Amino acid sequence: MKHGLGKILHREQDEYLERLLPPRDALLQEMEALAAERDVPISDPEVGRLLQALAGAAGARRIVEVGTAIGYGTLCLARGAPGARVVTIDRDPERLAQARGYLERGGVAERVELLEGPALELLARLEGPLDLAYLDGDKREYRRTLDLLLPKLRVGGLVVVDNLLWGGKVADLDEDDPETAAIRAFNGYFLIHPQLASVLLPLGDGVGLGTKTKPLITEMGGPF
Repeated sequence: MKHGLGKILHREQDEYLERLLPPRDALLQEMEALAAERDVPISDPEVGRLLQALAGAAGARRIVEVGTAIGYGTLCLARGAPGARVVTIDRDPERLAQARGYLERGGVAERVELLEGPALELLARLEGPLDLAYLDGDKREYRRTLDLLLPKLRVGGLVVVDNLLWGGKVADLDEDDPETAAIRAFNGYFLIHPQLASVLLPLGDGVGLGTKTKPLITEMGGPF
């Protein structure tokens, strides 16, 4: 739990759900320990399981992740879709190097492309179609990231967005720091987007899940 027990659900519910989580393998446990020790933002274990399940259920062939950190979510995505190519983006070269090491040890490195640099610049050059997009980068860029990715996502493709409850702060209107305000605004945009069927789940730190239901006007040659 990134923000601690009791920040999203009641504490006893959090503790119950944590007890239900099956043990992770040694590699994931090592990554979790490193993240806790060095305060590295990785996906919560339950979110990792969701990513693995969704990648498999979607039959994903091309996946993009924004916010690699040390590759925890990347590894889960690649494991869930053994036939997929995963592109993952991060600004931090040290974390990307760590991610590369973990992905090699996990046996998936040959299917993962690690890109270093600003996500918005790199996404603008990324080619589609994509089957699944996972957003876990700069929260202030979530809306622009989604806008760049949606035209490249196939109809029926999935968008997964992490940290949308932000330790519960999005529900506290007295919290108006830039990240909280950006996530709060993004949540409304995500849930009413006309090309998405979306839901916000109280899983981990809050996960947005959306399916692209129809093409954008620009994909059909518009505006008309």
